[in-house]
Amino acid sequence: MTHSFDTRAIHDGQAFDPTTGAVVPPIYQTSTFVQDGIGGFRGGYEYGRSANPTRDSLQTVLASLEGGAAAFSFASGLAAEDALLRAVLTPGSRVVMGNDVYGGTHRLVSRVWAPWGVTLETVDMSDLDAVRATARPGETTVLWVETPSNPLMKITDIAGLAEIGHAAGAIVVVDNTFASPYVQQPLALGADVVVHSTTKYLGGHSDTLGGAVVVNDQALAEKVGFIQFGVGAVSAPMEAWLTIRGIKTLGVRVDRHSENAQAIAEALSEHPAIDRVFYPGLASHPGHELAARQMKRFGGMLSVALAGGPSAARTFAESTEVFQLAESLGGVESLIGYPSEMTHASVKGTELEVPENVIRLSVGIESVDDLLADVHQALSRVS
Repeated sequence: MTHSFDTRAIHDGQAFDPTTGAVVPPIYQTSTFVQDGIGGFRGGYEYGRSANPTRDSLQTVLASLEGGAAAFSFASGLAAEDALLRAVLTPGSRVVMGNDVYGGTHRLVSRVWAPWGVTLETVDMSDLDAVRATARPGETTVLWVETPSNPLMKITDIAGLAEIGHAAGAIVVVDNTFASPYVQQPLALGADVVVHSTTKYLGGHSDTLGGAVVVNDQALAEKVGFIQFGVGAVSAPMEAWLTIRGIKTLGVRVDRHSENAQAIAEALSEHPAIDRVFYPGLASHPGHELAARQMKRFGGMLSVALAGGPSAARTFAESTEVFQLAESLGGVESLIGYPSEMTHASVKGTELEVPENVIRLSVGIESVDDLLADVHQALSRVS
């Protein structure tokens, strides 16, 4: 029987403990495993870096929810991205990515991989003709897609980009962190790889750090699996268990995140202190129709540009009470951030620089009335 997303989120990789009958499998908080004689591994477990039952449970449910052949869990989202890049890049490789991706992703390639002979080129991924011209056949190794993008919420056509990337002989990677597998299924749309910061919506409670790579191809799975083992940036058992716990409620949480974000986006779009709202759930968003086709919901992330410029943006970000000023996103609590000096500080002075009047909101699952009251009182302080 094929189960629905919400059922798989709760049960896949989560068989009850056969010894005690415990509904929730135990956390295997161990670094090593006793062998039945030399080389006699119980269940294939030898050492915590190579495999752990709790991490395996997380990887099983991640592969299921993304519709992938295999998933790999790492200590952070950037560790996951780096492991994937190690598996596919060599000196002379070329990476093409969006011109408004997460600053840490751009920094990883431009400052860690570029000195090793990897070329990075950025392009507006929402312009398929521009991508086609940039992703030149025989030259491009990776086409890196982020949709919705961080923080300007651009929506890109995953199926169209997959076609372009494959025609160029590139591996098509989609960062699905903002959407989550509940909202968007990149592999089903033709992508080769999905990456996540599981710290965000998958964990969902701002209490764990992690990342994941999900692949469709078995040969690529073997390469990523070897890097996971050989380099060792694996998620710890407790981190894996917390992420599993978060995933169980992913669907119901994202429904609430999306409902709240839609209400806030609509309210802010009519506020005189706001110059522009970046949210794909608004009919005015240039990617609205594509998002409606490609995504199940519009998600809990939105950004706004303050009409009063950088000073107004700073005042707004520092005046909310329910929205807490902090980096990260996707938790049950609402967060507000100033990308220019926080999440995207590393790309100031580059094509990816975020305008200084832009504020990013990670809308939580609190009462929407409280959230609306909070943003309105904060905007009342903006001159």
